Amino acid sequence: FLVGDTRHVIREAAKKSCFICYKMGASITCCETGCDRTFHLPCAPDGECVTQYFGAYRSFCWEHRPQQAVQARPSQDNTCSICLDTVENKISYKTMGCPACQDARFHRHCIQRLALHAGIGFRCPRCLNQEPFMMEMLTMGIRLSKRLPSWESVQAVRPLGQRHNRCDAGTCLCPGGREHAEEEGPWQLRLCSSCAAEGTHQHCSSLGSSTYSWECSTC
Repeated sequence: FLVGDTRHVIREAAKKSCFICYKMGASITCCETGCDRTFHLPCAPDGECVTQYFGAYRSFCWEHRPQQAVQARPSQDNTCSICLDTVENKISYKTMGCPACQDARFHRHCIQRLALHAGIGFRCPRCLNQEPFMMEMLTMGIRLSKRLPSWESVQAVRPLGQRHNRCDAGTCLCPGGREHAEEEGPWQLRLCSSCAAEGTHQHCSSLGSSTYSWECSTC
């Protein structure tokens, strides 16, 4: 935009109200022909709107946003592949799926955090597919980072598919050491629910047995 164009956009936005919060200054308009819904970018998640952060940077309201064609299977495991909490039993704005393996399910906010941490290494957390998966996520409004994975700065890259297997707490209290892990109890290894690149023994971070998600200090 030129300076004059920018001022014009600001003036026009000042006249439009956000259909989500109803306040003025909505500068984003749905790209669907004939739709005049406008909204603020920070309001988009509450209104289940999608903004595509590539190409023409198009935005869509809840009614006209792109939809995933992934279908739930009868035996589908309805847990998020990232945080392991329950997800909806159908694909929606908040619950997304991998178009490649058709098996992975994850919360939108979980896959968004993973995308920012994984950078150029972003791929399906279950089947590790990258190209179709990444394009699908971009289309569905997930914002990607072009930097190296955040965990590469602190440790060597592990072979694809290998789960993080050590306690990264400041002080590891496990008698068996940082790489010792048990199925249950105080020495059960919990991975970060956002990036899965760091872990902690349940006891080392004072996590209760009923605590199902934990985030590392980076997240």
